[in-house]
Amino acid sequence: MKEFEFSQKISRPLTEEAAKEAAAKALGVRVESVGGTAIVRRSVDARGDILWRYRILAWNKGEVIERYALPALGDVSGAEEVIVVGAGPAGLFAALRLISEGFRPVILERGKDVHERKADMAALSMEGRLNPDSNYCYGEGGAGAFSDGKLYTRSSKRGDIREVLHRLVQAGAPEEILTDAHPHIGTDRLPEIMENIRKMIVSSGGEYHFSTRVRDISRDGNGLRLACDDLVNGVEKVYCAGNVILATGHSARDIYEMFSAKGWTIEPKGFALGVRVEHPQSLINNIRYHGKYQPFMPVAEYSFVQQVEGRGVFSFCMCPGGILVPSQTEEKTVVLNGMSNSRRNSKWANAGVVVQIEPGDEPDGYRSRGAFSLLDFQRDIERNMYAFSSSVKAPAQRMKDFCRGIESRDLPRSSYVPGTVPAPLHSLLPENVAGRLRKAFPQVERSMRGYYTNDALLLGVESRTSSPVRIPRDPETLEHVSVPGLYPAGEGAGYSGGIVSSALDGIACAMAIAKKK
Repeated sequence: MKEFEFSQKISRPLTEEAAKEAAAKALGVRVESVGGTAIVRRSVDARGDILWRYRILAWNKGEVIERYALPALGDVSGAEEVIVVGAGPAGLFAALRLISEGFRPVILERGKDVHERKADMAALSMEGRLNPDSNYCYGEGGAGAFSDGKLYTRSSKRGDIREVLHRLVQAGAPEEILTDAHPHIGTDRLPEIMENIRKMIVSSGGEYHFSTRVRDISRDGNGLRLACDDLVNGVEKVYCAGNVILATGHSARDIYEMFSAKGWTIEPKGFALGVRVEHPQSLINNIRYHGKYQPFMPVAEYSFVQQVEGRGVFSFCMCPGGILVPSQTEEKTVVLNGMSNSRRNSKWANAGVVVQIEPGDEPDGYRSRGAFSLLDFQRDIERNMYAFSSSVKAPAQRMKDFCRGIESRDLPRSSYVPGTVPAPLHSLLPENVAGRLRKAFPQVERSMRGYYTNDALLLGVESRTSSPVRIPRDPETLEHVSVPGLYPAGEGAGYSGGIVSSALDGIACAMAIAKKK
């Protein structure tokens, strides 16, 4: 058995015959002695000739190959209950792992199911009407369900990534996510996948409660009591359990406020703040493929990291062939995010380009606010964007105009449905953000010729990169440092960033609960 590298021109698909011939050379045997091959990883190499690069596992006839097996989902109808707050990646994968460990998950989600929330997102995009409990951040699947479904984390430090990827494939995701270097599902496919995961959980004995917002958590004997608002019927509901996984996402500011009111420990955490940058996808294709792009090639992506005045400036959540969407969760704010469908076939490419903000980087007036210093700073920037446009339209500026401090007279077309408003983003953004962005964009031009252009549009604001608050937990038990039985998980707790790392963190919390048995 051996892993080896293999490459070929991107215009040709990898055939079984070609893979076996390459495997025979790698194993030092005849082709007929090759037992089989499996692609371990696939990526595009555009540094010279445009190539598919493969890492392939090959084995001889007679060798036994150990296949990955997902943890089984049994019937937990009568098992001990664990409450899971939040139906995003951390919550859903925690629930799945709880079932495998013999617990019955009860999922409380403030938003609606993945299909019903589409109407609320349409109302926000088309009419500017925000439902603060059902939007691009809240609802089944969390923010990831309608922000592209990128699965870029490959780190094994948090856990076995195969559990996440194979479970998604089991729920209907394409098998390519198991091998692609930058796996992607697509916003159009994710709703069905989220629904299939729900069916897995419910058929195993788990339980869902949508439109159920947790208002209060308190100790109740040896366990925890959760008082919730039933947002459909306007009544209070109470749920109790010995263990609770809190996976509320990076935008659940009311949870942080509840912790603070109770005197439970929370702390400020660094996040990143900046803009969404939108280019014509054809321009990005031309840059990344050096003018050699053909329609059969994957649409081009990009990423970069710059160091400017002691802080990182980097691209975030790049969406090739994507669109921009409103991602606010509070009235009179403007927040943007990006998404792509599975075909990635829009005319635009967008990415967040953001500056790292650490505790102490916020203006002086915020530093006395303790754990809320960065959260309040984040919120005020979002409010400033709305105050300028007086709507959910995005303040926007051409890239070179931004760097020169000139307000754009006109704006290029954008994928952002609510629309754009010409704005001096160079002065609307804090100087420690705007100043670093002004220096970063021309630097990116050195490695991506054509990126620094007035055909690129900057839109404000990209502010929900991660939580600006951390809910600290014991590094061994993963319980909150002062609330036994409460397991902060995922992005809202400050322990992950993105779908895969959040899912792995949810799994880790479920396993920590099982360890207490």
